[in-house]
This record gives sequence, C-alpha cells and structure tokens, in this order.
Amino acid sequence: MPTKTRRYRPAKNVINYVDKTARIGRNVKIWHFAYVGSDTVIGDNVMIGSLSHIDYKVRIGDNTRIEGCVYIPPLTIIGRDVFIGPAATFTNDPYPKSKRLAGLVIEDGAVIGARSVFRPGIRIGKNSVVAMGSVVTKDVPEEMVVIGNPARVAYSRQEYEKKKEKWETSPETKTI
Repeated sequence: MPTKTRRYRPAKNVINYVDKTARIGRNVKIWHFAYVGSDTVIGDNVMIGSLSHIDYKVRIGDNTRIEGCVYIPPLTIIGRDVFIGPAATFTNDPYPKSKRLAGLVIEDGAVIGARSVFRPGIRIGKNSVVAMGSVVTKDVPEEMVVIGNPARVAYSRQEYEKKKEKWETSPETKTI
C-alpha cells in the first residue's frame, strides 16, 4: 500500500474524480467517470473500471482489478489479487438510513462475479469465488465457491480451477 499521498494524474482524455486525500499506488488505472472518495488507499497495479464508485475510507490491495459499474461503500477492505466483476454491489447499511455502518472484508485472491450483491458486515474468504448474480447474505468460507440467492457453497476453489482449465483448453471454446 502506498505510504505517502501522491497526486493522481488521469490518462489523457479520461475524466474521473479522485479526492485529494486519497493515496494512490504506482501503475493504477482509473477509467472514465469513476469516483474515488476521501481517505481511500489504493495499492499498486490496481485497475478501476469506468463508472465505478469507490467511496471514502476504502482500502484496496495490490494487483486488484475492479470492473466497471461497481459500488464499493465506505469502510470496505479489499485484499490483494482480487477480481471484482462488472456491476457488483457491496452494501454497508443493513437498516437504511442508519447512523451505524458496517464495512465488508474481501480477502486476498477472491473472485467476485458480475452483478453479485453483498450484505453489510460480511467477510469473503481468501481465494473464494462468488458466482455471477449471487446474493451473499453471510460470510463466504476460504477456498470455496458460492452460488445463488441466497448464496450457498457449491464446491471448492480447487474444483473451480479444474473447471476453468477444462473451459480454457476445450476445442469448442472460442478465444479472443
């Protein structure tokens, strides 16, 4: 994580808002119309997609990729090497408009599928996977894959990696 405040300079022709108190690491890419709030700390080699909203007092670890249209509320802690798919939504207020907020913790190596929704105050375990469209209402164990509404454990990360490898090496798979 960066130890000193550096002024973030967006790429040419990219419009976004990064609060002057945010601490931004090296080689960080923040795309069009993204917002980064006050006192947020972003590690090295992080990518934040267009239209994403990273609120205040958020911590994001090195080598994390946050796709477009993601909402990350205040007090959220995101580990290293995390992937967050498009339009994932994390919440921090179980009883809106409460005066008390509860951040989330997403541990190192987690994979978050597109359009997943998360209840406040939960922990997404190390190297876990949340399938796209899941509604996560309780903690996700380390090294497990959760699926559905509400999200439930379906299989292990090891099984996920086997399925991923099969998909990537299948002759029917069209590559880009």
